[in-house]
Amino acid sequence: MSFLPRSAEIYPDRTAVIHGERRYSYRQFYERARRLASALAGTGVKRGDTVSVMLPNVPAMVEAHYGVPMLGAVLNAINTRLEAATIAYILQHAEAKVLITDREFAAQVGPALAALKKRPLVIDVDDELYTGPGERLGKFEYEAFIAKGDPNFAWSAPADESSAIALNYTSGTTGNPKGVVYHHRGTFLESVGNIMAWPMPPKPVYLWTLPMFHCNGWCFPWSVVAMSGTHVCLRKVDPALIFPMIVENGVTHMCGAPTVLTMLTSAPAQQLRRFNHVVEIQTGGSPPPAKVIEAMEQLGFRVTHIYGMTELQGPSTYCAPQDDWSALPLAERAGFVARQGVRYPVVEGQMVADAKTMKPVPRDGQSIGEIMVRGNTVMLGYLKEPKATADAFRGGWMHTGDLAVEHPNGYVEIRDRAKDIIISGGENISSVEVEIALYKHPAVQLAAVVARPDSKWGETPCAFVQLKPGTQATEEEIITFCRDRLAHFKAPKSVVFGPLPTTATGKVQKFTLRERARCL
Repeated sequence: MSFLPRSAEIYPDRTAVIHGERRYSYRQFYERARRLASALAGTGVKRGDTVSVMLPNVPAMVEAHYGVPMLGAVLNAINTRLEAATIAYILQHAEAKVLITDREFAAQVGPALAALKKRPLVIDVDDELYTGPGERLGKFEYEAFIAKGDPNFAWSAPADESSAIALNYTSGTTGNPKGVVYHHRGTFLESVGNIMAWPMPPKPVYLWTLPMFHCNGWCFPWSVVAMSGTHVCLRKVDPALIFPMIVENGVTHMCGAPTVLTMLTSAPAQQLRRFNHVVEIQTGGSPPPAKVIEAMEQLGFRVTHIYGMTELQGPSTYCAPQDDWSALPLAERAGFVARQGVRYPVVEGQMVADAKTMKPVPRDGQSIGEIMVRGNTVMLGYLKEPKATADAFRGGWMHTGDLAVEHPNGYVEIRDRAKDIIISGGENISSVEVEIALYKHPAVQLAAVVARPDSKWGETPCAFVQLKPGTQATEEEIITFCRDRLAHFKAPKSVVFGPLPTTATGKVQKFTLRERARCL
């Protein structure tokens, strides 16, 4: 938390946050964060309590990353794409005392609150840039709420660096989502690691194309402030907005899923704006194809490929460019850039190893092992799930569940996902969760879901369905059925009907289905 008071002390009049026509200086940013902390304290929030937020990338979301930890409370940023049932589970499991929510998400949040036995105090953000539907659900409106707070509120950092600072939920592969607990020391190091690995110079202008609910924006809400930079808020990822923002605000850095790169390179000519500086962009998920890298460079961007996961507090591995890569032909260079790369400067240890023996695999680019990480940038554990936590840390290393090879130069390259997670547009989708929804359809006898390559989203869920004898169903019907029971981004984008291949013990042969999906 020392990043903000330092920048406010040294650069009080520098622009810290931009949102539409609004501009907040570092002096104002610090005051607003302290007002938020003070107002929350006035409602009874204390050290260790959870404050949930359901917000797009608006100033209130940036301020929550400071105001909540100032109390020693725990910030729980909820994925705005989730459905009501999962939101309700998260609020209950996290024991949220307060929920700060944007009016845009009332249709999801309202039913979630109605399902709770103990409802948190609700504070509505009524952003002037949002003109769509959505009612207020709470007792207070955000601006009026923080106006009652003390701009000189006295706060102090926790005495114990391992105290929880944030709680992020990841879908995992089965059952309810798991709550991943971040700590102050870890987020500090991850924030500094971002600065070192990119690298991020003083006074960056950072455009929020990455959702701040995703691993706390990969810890960039703290990294940008550490370098006294400017946060440019963006409610919705839209090339028609992004290109003008880059030009008008002098944006230097941004992050996003491969989907963001595809959107930018596919934007119609009338939306493009030329800028005379290089914009650095980090992407994680599916490796960027050569044609996307080339198209991004032509537009004025420089792409850096990273790898991480919620349990690692954001990026843990990055494809550090070698000096001789720039002289290589694009196709060859893209092959190197597509690798996940080497560990962050602040990551203590990383290896690709046999999950049972814990012995590293040969660095031959062919031997497959599991990526394992250890150090202070790894989560504390899963909230209220000691068994799952112990399993994740067996052998003293955090098991990522991602299978990879390691090349002779030490660069890691992912080859498969051990737990069948589908990464679509940067979002993790549990194949099991989708399968559970499919099995609720009265005509479904057997179902399996795998990743299907997609030029826009990287991957999308592909459902293989075996119908019960004498029943019928269409692809559109199955997809609609799932969309009614899941967050829309989790629903299958394609459905294939027919007998499913199984082993002698009755298990579905997913490896066979993955090959089929690639050929569709």
